[in-house]
Amino acid sequence: MAEDIADDRAGEGVRPAVAADVPAVRALTDAAYRPYIARIGVVPQPMEADHAADVAAGRVFVTGKPVAGLVVVEARGDHLFLDSLAVHPDAQGQGVGRRLLAFVDAHARALGRNEIRLYTNAMMWENRRIYPKYGYEVVERRADGPYDRVHYRKRLDSDRPA
Repeated sequence: MAEDIADDRAGEGVRPAVAADVPAVRALTDAAYRPYIARIGVVPQPMEADHAADVAAGRVFVTGKPVAGLVVVEARGDHLFLDSLAVHPDAQGQGVGRRLLAFVDAHARALGRNEIRLYTNAMMWENRRIYPKYGYEVVERRADGPYDRVHYRKRLDSDRPA
């Protein structure tokens, strides 16, 4: 599968997920988040999401053939909420996450939102190193039930392309 992801991913754009993608969305989310269960001591929330409902609502966007990465986003009052970003372990380090983050910026702008918000578990230190490199700043850290979350935001310069 690693060869398929590496070969078929090149040049692929990001597209809205469709019902036929739900099994791939579920499998990719599980593959990307499963390694964190032992570290954080709880199942990461994206693994428990209703993927079919998210896809039907137009919240899921995927990239690659087969699907190598995805984002789950939701337009909220004054911002775009980035609920989940997942890259298949076989495709990590190949620019998939960077492409998805660029898509999120462009999508927010297209929806007229000048800010993106997200949170990540405090124990997912890889994410805590990556997001600031893409313009995200820490807003706060707080416990939400069993989750210790670091909340981020990115303000988009409205006169600059994604």
